[in-house]
Amino acid sequence: MNIYHPAHRRNLSLQPFWISSFPPPPRRSLFPCETLSRISLMYAMWRLQVALCTLSVLLSLSSAGESKARSCSEVRQAYNVKGFSLVNVPHQEISGEHLRVCPQGYTCCTSEMEDKLNQQSKLEFENLVEENSHNMRTTFVSRHKKFDEFFLELLDNSEKSLNSMFTRTYGKLYMQNSEVFQDLFTELKRYYTGGNVNLEEMLNDFWSRLLERMFQLLNSQYHFTDDYLECVSKYTDQLKPFGDVPRKLKAQVTRAFIAARTFVQGLMVGREVANRVAKVNVVPACVRALTKMLYCPYCRGMPGLKPCHNYCHNVMRGCLANQADLDAEWNLFIDAMLLVAARLEGPFNIEAVIEPVDIKISEAIMTMQDNSMQVSAKVFQGCGQPKPSGIGRSARGISDVFSTRFRPYTPEERPTTAAGTSLDRLVIDIKEKLKESKRFWSNLPDDICAKGKLAESDEEQCWNSHTKGRYFPEVVKEGLTNQVNNPEVDVDITRPDTLIRQQIMALRVMTNKLKNAYNGNDIYFQDSSDEGSSSGSGSGCSDGCTTEFVFVGTEAPVIGADRSDERAAAAAAGKSLSRGPSLMLVIVALTIPLWAMKTQWR
Repeated sequence: MNIYHPAHRRNLSLQPFWISSFPPPPRRSLFPCETLSRISLMYAMWRLQVALCTLSVLLSLSSAGESKARSCSEVRQAYNVKGFSLVNVPHQEISGEHLRVCPQGYTCCTSEMEDKLNQQSKLEFENLVEENSHNMRTTFVSRHKKFDEFFLELLDNSEKSLNSMFTRTYGKLYMQNSEVFQDLFTELKRYYTGGNVNLEEMLNDFWSRLLERMFQLLNSQYHFTDDYLECVSKYTDQLKPFGDVPRKLKAQVTRAFIAARTFVQGLMVGREVANRVAKVNVVPACVRALTKMLYCPYCRGMPGLKPCHNYCHNVMRGCLANQADLDAEWNLFIDAMLLVAARLEGPFNIEAVIEPVDIKISEAIMTMQDNSMQVSAKVFQGCGQPKPSGIGRSARGISDVFSTRFRPYTPEERPTTAAGTSLDRLVIDIKEKLKESKRFWSNLPDDICAKGKLAESDEEQCWNSHTKGRYFPEVVKEGLTNQVNNPEVDVDITRPDTLIRQQIMALRVMTNKLKNAYNGNDIYFQDSSDEGSSSGSGSGCSDGCTTEFVFVGTEAPVIGADRSDERAAAAAAGKSLSRGPSLMLVIVALTIPLWAMKTQWR
């Protein structure tokens, strides 16, 4: 039996649809309170479901309408500023299922736009590395040129000084024998510019030739054959006709020239390595990460949005992972350069050695003159009595000519300082620039991602790889092996960049040579390919230097150290891979991974 009166049903028909559609209540039960509670609960749940569904539909419709109405005008303007054509660039957002790099969804980018932005990202990254390394690379270029000019001008000034003062002091006798002194400066320049010259042998030869000439002049009443003069030269060390000057000058010149030549070579190697490493090899995974960071905001209709700072760090550390691995060897190289620079300021000061060389040679000549009688007697005793020449000594006498004491330049007369500076000022300037370049490669991502420059300083109002908001992943450490956990760049840590490894080896070789120069020793590099140009001046590494070297003490003859062969240190980087690496590089690469080696000071 139905408990509801027909009038009740009429009243129900006047209720809203969600009430009228509710099923009729059950028949009266024996438990009226329990029945009413169950009905009330079911009714409340049903109304909640209806409300939620209605709200969801309204929000969906609202969102769809808003998305479809979103304009791409700002993106079009920014895209045009980059120099791209606006043909086929949408005016309003379109569906983004075609995108391969940027987030899919409603977008202002077509496939063609995404491809062009890929290329633009690669180009801008290359430019960023070039720009951020420009000052450092320019430092090595300008300081190498300045030091080279200074050294060669210093030698020229010293030669001019000696020639002028010896002509004034010794007159015709000097001019008749001037080639002995000219050859000395020629060989010094040839050594500095990478020639196959052993300094100690060359200086010994100079004093032997000077002894022969002076012995003849001081004993002009005798005739000397070539064999006899050769015998005379053998007594140079035993008789010490020039006193202690040759020994002291040899030690000073050898140490100073080794330090100067090695230092200028180091400046050149630093320049070549920096130039090569700054030309980055941008792999596809890096290009995708760069595009996502730099230009996916365009596709999302936010072209002015910069990447978050930490997000930028992860992308740059992934893309510059190999460059960061250069940093350890680079820092050791800079430290070695600073040590040799300190030598140049102190005991190996080339300026203090070269400028007074005319005075020192004149002192040696005076000593020879003072000891001429004893020297001649001992030579005659050892080499035999020479035959008379039949020509008597001049009325004035040769000894009178040499008794004229050498008068050096006054400070006002001496030629102006080389290259408009002094060695001390030049070295101090270079040292400051070298110190600034330490840790350059590991700091490069930080420099590129400087807040306000490329990345956004506001961590809440920045691009985080998919929208505007805070970037939560942690920043990975620099270096190739640390990129295994990089959330932004897929880096293959098992394949180090070959060019970077070659530069690491080049720096290691140059550092070894600098350390030996610091101790007054020389290392001569021998290029097994015997290739290369001899153009340029200073370092003997006009295009680069090999990583193969032969250590030779300063008393040993030089092996293959002319300008065409001494392509020390930077050449490993300059050779094409088609020629293959040097034997030494292959052996090292096969025995110990280059990136795991640690250089220690001896």
